[in-house]
Amino acid sequence: MSVNGWKLSRRSFVGGAGLAVAAGLAACSSGTSSSGGSTSGSDRAGNVYWLNFKPELDATLQKLAGTYMEKYPNVKVKVTTAAAGTYEQTLTSEMDKSDAPTLFVIGNTAGVKEWGDFAMDLKDSDIAKLLSTEDYNLSDDAGKLVSIPYCYECFGIAVNTDLIEKAGHKLDEIKDFASLKAVVEDLHAKAAENGFDAFVATDMDDSSSWRVTGHLTNLMFFYEARDDGGWEEAPATIKGTYVPNYRKLYDLAINNGTVEPSALATGGHDPLTQFTSGKAAFFLTGSFGYADVKDKVTNTACIPYYCGVQGEEKAGLNCGTENCWAINDNASDEDKKATMDFMVWLVSDADAAQAMVDGLGILPYKNAPASANVYLANAQSYADAGNYNLDWDFNYTPNVEQYRANLVSALNAYNAAPSDASWEGVKTAIVDGWATQYKAANA
Repeated sequence: MSVNGWKLSRRSFVGGAGLAVAAGLAACSSGTSSSGGSTSGSDRAGNVYWLNFKPELDATLQKLAGTYMEKYPNVKVKVTTAAAGTYEQTLTSEMDKSDAPTLFVIGNTAGVKEWGDFAMDLKDSDIAKLLSTEDYNLSDDAGKLVSIPYCYECFGIAVNTDLIEKAGHKLDEIKDFASLKAVVEDLHAKAAENGFDAFVATDMDDSSSWRVTGHLTNLMFFYEARDDGGWEEAPATIKGTYVPNYRKLYDLAINNGTVEPSALATGGHDPLTQFTSGKAAFFLTGSFGYADVKDKVTNTACIPYYCGVQGEEKAGLNCGTENCWAINDNASDEDKKATMDFMVWLVSDADAAQAMVDGLGILPYKNAPASANVYLANAQSYADAGNYNLDWDFNYTPNVEQYRANLVSALNAYNAAPSDASWEGVKTAIVDGWATQYKAANA
């Protein structure tokens, strides 16, 4: 199986979604309609309202919406971007309005249960026919195709390789947690001498806490799911076997960074700027953040979440998606068609598709343009070397926003007074919190 000419592999172990990275064919010409023929501006009408999940894509989408309305003046395109960590509550609010979103995100099995009834069946639709793989499609129990992906992503630990070389190290030194720890602690110990630290600030405000309450938790959930033979749906409880491994990597980041742990709660330290300005060499990010890095960090790479798990020298990056389009089935037929046409334009018009790829890293559509996203290339390199992907089992998190909010509180308490005793509160938020939120979501 392939996406745009690159390998697409399922998990090296049972269950879950695998890796898809970018390269490929030239985009097809602009002016393609949802029915496959050319469409003039006068033939298109209606309203498109996309409730966007990705804040980093907002500027690109606003420009694309403007371009589309110039091209098709009888279509109104509105893009509203939910603030980080607020998508579910924003969607709930917006869906209650008379001008509800026509295009929204259902990115995991919990979302299918919550929002699947609102979604139009995309099976055999014009946009679905353009997909290069069906592996990431989300369907309900009745077989309705609820949502389809519009990008794939990978994440891990981004490294400014020039900085670690300036400090006397090489990227290929880092093969597991012990070697990562040695490099990180050496950089931190010599921060004043070198003029830069190891990790950027691991801020815990809403704009950044998802890096550790969402993405970093994936290492725990992936390895536990692997032990279980793979999750097909969210389990009612988790064992928390790999909470100690989560703590190892979390502690390494907060204790060897530009900001003291006790000062992380309020955020505002701008970890992205710390990374791009050379203030620190390590950053928890991924392909979604590469566009903000590429013009400012000359040499960068993304490495796995090394956390002390046996055999992790064969780990790769965290690869998957929670970015899946759904069309509101309660919208008018005209607005549903307008939305479908807009989606097709985004992935098939040469300029629009290139802008989407530049912002997202990859489009999983047959004729999407190539990507120059280095972090996606890193993910592919690990896969080509036979390493396993850490697939996105954090997508199974029940009642996700409340779960993460409770974990933020527990981590802030730990950061303020780190100890084994205060870590018990974090473990409780992770393990008992899962069971609590599962019950709340499945009441």
